[in-house]
Amino acid sequence: MYQDDYRRWLSASLEDADLKPELQRIAGNDDEIKDRFAVALKFGTAGLRGVLGAGTNRMNIYVVRQATQGLANWVKTQGGNQLVAISYDSRLKSDVFAKTAAGVLATNGIKVRIYDALMPVPALSFATRYYQCNAGIMVTASHNPAKYNGYKAYGPDGCQMTDDAAAIVYAEILKTDVLTGARYISFAEGVENGLIRFVGDDCKKAFYEAIEARQVRPGLCRTAGLKLVYSPLNGSGLVPVTQVLNDIGIEDITIVPDQEYPNGYFTTCSYPNPEIYAALEQGLKLAEQTGAGLVLASDPDADRVGIAREGPAGSYELVSGNEMGVLLLDYICAGRIEKGTMPENPVAVKSIVSTPLADAVAAHYGVEMRNVLTGFKWIGDQIASLEAAGEVDRFIFGFEESYGYLAGPYVRDKDAVIASMLICEMAAYYRSIGSSIKEHLEELYAQYGRYLNKVDSFEFPGLTGMDKMSSIMQGLRDNPPAEIGGYKVTKVTDYQKPEETGLPAANVLIYALEGGATTVVRPSGTEPKIKTYFTTLGKDVAEAQAQKDQLAEALKPILA
Repeated sequence: MYQDDYRRWLSASLEDADLKPELQRIAGNDDEIKDRFAVALKFGTAGLRGVLGAGTNRMNIYVVRQATQGLANWVKTQGGNQLVAISYDSRLKSDVFAKTAAGVLATNGIKVRIYDALMPVPALSFATRYYQCNAGIMVTASHNPAKYNGYKAYGPDGCQMTDDAAAIVYAEILKTDVLTGARYISFAEGVENGLIRFVGDDCKKAFYEAIEARQVRPGLCRTAGLKLVYSPLNGSGLVPVTQVLNDIGIEDITIVPDQEYPNGYFTTCSYPNPEIYAALEQGLKLAEQTGAGLVLASDPDADRVGIAREGPAGSYELVSGNEMGVLLLDYICAGRIEKGTMPENPVAVKSIVSTPLADAVAAHYGVEMRNVLTGFKWIGDQIASLEAAGEVDRFIFGFEESYGYLAGPYVRDKDAVIASMLICEMAAYYRSIGSSIKEHLEELYAQYGRYLNKVDSFEFPGLTGMDKMSSIMQGLRDNPPAEIGGYKVTKVTDYQKPEETGLPAANVLIYALEGGATTVVRPSGTEPKIKTYFTTLGKDVAEAQAQKDQLAEALKPILA
């Protein structure tokens, strides 16, 4: 079957000049052909994501056309404005895929608003809401290596598409022949006939205004003298992040030169993920030269931001996503109470794998903390339920441990632009009172306890990877461990049992251990990995780390 598909693609007149040579190069290589054609990329709530190249299991213009035809068929049943917003990042072929999607929508009679240059995930979410669209498309593979691209689909609320909508779109995709089934006109023709229009300056201005309205202490940054090094990691963050920081009064910004402008090859950082040290390495060197107090790096689609702060004796230390989530929550709560801008019955939201230290901080300030499944759409879902009840202003902050933050309901996905603004404002504030982010973090640990949060990953590449991951998770369910690393398991929460958790079903297991530590095991939704999350609590870092190491060692034989 896959050989037949291969021959069909090989004999077709393909519009992308890169595809035919690739198909010719793998002639006679069954493994390579199988890898590209044995399966098709599956469309889910996170859309599509895959390696660039020829075939049904790759990202290319034909897979994008097929997906967009499926989306168009769904939009046509939705009434409303019959309008879709599109944005894209700096990845290879992102602009091509975005314009390809626009051409499919236009020929289906659906109007398009597309950004005239790369813009990040939050800007796409904002435009989807601003223009009251039926859907949004963001062409990105987030922080994956350069050989990947992807296609995120958003619902009319600017949140990633719901399971129900994604299932309908996927069913329509399956009815659409990948090479010939999608209707398509050129981008130029769509522009000429008025169906494709660019996002207006009014929308861009409203996006920046919505972010800047969420300052906790407006005007503070103008006099704080904060020095910053920033890297957009060759992605879409450069324009919006610097615009907002300049607007609030931060002008001493040094951009990492090799990572300033769009470059889908990510030549200075093969894995442009702000969670890892290598992504911030060039920025850290520059900070040492310039004496900057802060280093920020946003990922290519600028929905997540990593940070390093000054440590002892001119060194810099990375701040984890959990630590920054807690710091921002504490800063927003304390600042808004001080300024009299805290809403009644405030709500914060975090994922179930994020640190319980945030629950303690929220309780201290009288903030209701809601814990949701991993994936920012579940945080967006909580904002939507508040909005439906006419109480959207109660939402003050949401975060995930994987460096995703949002303060305010103006978009429904994580936003590195507002996160960068608030991190800088917070750093400026602590500086203005003779303190620092580091000092304040130590104060939080002294007040609430020394929580340590660490994540390990086990990779399962290849066509059999998903099967291996599935059998490991099933094995843990069939034979639940009575202890992990010598610590007795006091409770197992299986999120595939919604009747027990009150949340939608998810492939997540959480083990509560004697003494207060927790271990979470969950397969990644976007990569062939099983992730393990450890929260340990000790009298100091060394004790908490020793317990984490013990737990991780005990899980290795099961997951390796």
